[in-house]
Amino acid sequence: MEIGKSLFNFKLKGTDNRFYDKFSFADRTALVLVVTCNHCPYARAYWDRLIKLYNMYEEDNLMILAINPNDADQYPADSFDEMKKLKKQLKLPFPYLHDEDQSVTTKLGATRTPEVFVFNSKRKLVYQGAIDDNWENASMVMRVHLQDAIEYTLDGMEPDYTEIPAVGCSVKWKK
Repeated sequence: MEIGKSLFNFKLKGTDNRFYDKFSFADRTALVLVVTCNHCPYARAYWDRLIKLYNMYEEDNLMILAINPNDADQYPADSFDEMKKLKKQLKLPFPYLHDEDQSVTTKLGATRTPEVFVFNSKRKLVYQGAIDDNWENASMVMRVHLQDAIEYTLDGMEPDYTEIPAVGCSVKWKK
């Protein structure tokens, strides 16, 4: 997806068995879509950081939606049932959605797990890519790409950097 483009409509089922779309959190100043999954070591390394970011900025009007697009036939750890288990285990404070037909991930243009997409209050894409610069060690992070993008967006400004390539596992596309 190109920076500046509007978020398309979608409808995805969450691990709470509710359906979510682009209007579900229309009152939020910033919406972050995180294409992620259960099995990828990169994605697993970022769950705690995403929870921390959500808790830091939720009162400032942030919403995060985690989206798992991976083919569960190839990667059973990414099945909807396993997603439900992970949501409960991690006590995720935000929705975890299943992109079973991979249509949302395809429209976003995501290629990695995790890969983030930050939308402003008008639901225009303002940042896409990496969460930070060190997936292996949170205490060694020097650049907090997603946090910076969230802060700029919540302040009604454009991030300094709009695209930083995501590092992670490839999306597991259906055959």
